[in-house]
Amino acid sequence: MANSASSISTTTRFRCFDPTNSHAATPDHPRRFSTTPNSTPRYNNYNNSNGTMEISANSQPKIITGDAGYVLEDVPHLSDYIPDLPTYPNPLQDNPSYSVVKQYFVNVDDSVAQTIVVQKNSPRGTHFRRAGPRQKVYFEPDDVRACIVTCGGLCPGLNTVIREIVCGLYHMYGVHRILGIEGGYRGFYARNTIPLTPKVVNDIHKRGGTILGTSRGGHDTSKIVDSIQDRGINQVYILGGDGTQKGASVIFEECRRRGLKVAVAGIPKTIDNDIPVIDKSFGFDTAVEEAQRAINAAHVESESIENGIGVVKLMGRYSGFIAMYATLASRDVDCCLIPESPFYLEGAGGLFEYIEKRLKENGHMVIVIAEGAGQELLAESRLAMNHQDASGNKLLQDSGLWLSQKIKDHFSKLNKMSINLKYIDPTYMIRAIPSNASDNVYCTLLAHSVVHGAMAGYTGFTVGPVNGRHAYIPFHRVTERQNKVVITDRMWARLLSSTNQPSFLDPKEVAKKKEEETEAHLVNGENHLEETASVMPKE
Repeated sequence: MANSASSISTTTRFRCFDPTNSHAATPDHPRRFSTTPNSTPRYNNYNNSNGTMEISANSQPKIITGDAGYVLEDVPHLSDYIPDLPTYPNPLQDNPSYSVVKQYFVNVDDSVAQTIVVQKNSPRGTHFRRAGPRQKVYFEPDDVRACIVTCGGLCPGLNTVIREIVCGLYHMYGVHRILGIEGGYRGFYARNTIPLTPKVVNDIHKRGGTILGTSRGGHDTSKIVDSIQDRGINQVYILGGDGTQKGASVIFEECRRRGLKVAVAGIPKTIDNDIPVIDKSFGFDTAVEEAQRAINAAHVESESIENGIGVVKLMGRYSGFIAMYATLASRDVDCCLIPESPFYLEGAGGLFEYIEKRLKENGHMVIVIAEGAGQELLAESRLAMNHQDASGNKLLQDSGLWLSQKIKDHFSKLNKMSINLKYIDPTYMIRAIPSNASDNVYCTLLAHSVVHGAMAGYTGFTVGPVNGRHAYIPFHRVTERQNKVVITDRMWARLLSSTNQPSFLDPKEVAKKKEEETEAHLVNGENHLEETASVMPKE
């Protein structure tokens, strides 16, 4: 950086973020802390008497504003609550593997825009701190004692992220003391730990699942932070979905309350791709690819027999991204049902009428249904169930089996058309496979980004690509809502065009949904994925 600012010494080759002196308060760049209208309350440092996480009013977003409506939603840093922390040169500058890199370190002012489709008079809008290595680190490699934990359901790529965190710490920063916490959050206080080295994790990316084991629930903040403190752990890497990230936020708050020099970092994991802000979650590409095998099997079965119907149930508790993208990729699907798009069975324009029409035209059809689709119809036909799993997720009834039986019952009553229906449920097979090549590369970038952030002293953050660039995102932004398919978007219109299925919505309902969509949805459009589908996430 030959043209760097005059304030930088001529012997300094790189600029990096130094939270102790960057963005000093000026009229043009005020530094402030405030809550935003769309943010949800943070979680408390304590569990209540029922063992659940309570809301905290003490933690507020870290906001930095600039010219032309620039807003940086920054992430916490250890120096925010521990004064006079020493810094050390980043070992990467002496790493032979990085000797060919033109610029080792992320620039002090680099941030990533949340919205990239704008008009000429639009404000610059919300940004996030760009991920990547900093010139100064806040941990001596020999002093680091890191741990990794996986929580919640399985997802392709978990082992790859574990491997790359371990190898990144070892090979980039010279950190040699890394522990694996067995069995999810409860493993902090109820299970043994596993020493992790590059040799131990060398081949684990070729396996599905997680070598550390996982569980739902078991979050006891005091016990977890006591264990972190007793073991001398100062970097905590937490892999899990929105519930897990909420738990990670609570752990960070308690570490901050105790004044511990502990970097708490999350890697968002959900096969359903329902985490907001980030372009997509790891394992999603693998899930869509593997779902093709089930859809292809259903297609072969259905077209091989008269009036054959293949029903495939895919994952998607509240978000139908896997079903939608698998349908678009397959081109063999005649109807896709997702939680975001209500449908009805009987009457004019209903699903049964469409099935009859399709069978008369083609002699066979394939239906893809997400696990969360049609739950309101199941509740009408059966006693509603309000049970939850240990993570607080509502236990859903089997929509695929229910739909299959409803279709059989309908055509058996007609007596004018016999059908042959085959039902395929590949959900747990998809969750358990290793990640594909695309997800392996993505998992590597996630792991390296989170390691760079923790070594630079950031804490209370999660990491992911925003418009193709990896960024550090405050926990509350990925837990405040769920990412869902926008059925008034062009991507859903493309699906309807591909399958030729009815929308199952009358024009009044469509108009109402368009009005309900926020301006942010209309600007971002395409649920993040369309704009970035062909863009490989970069650091």
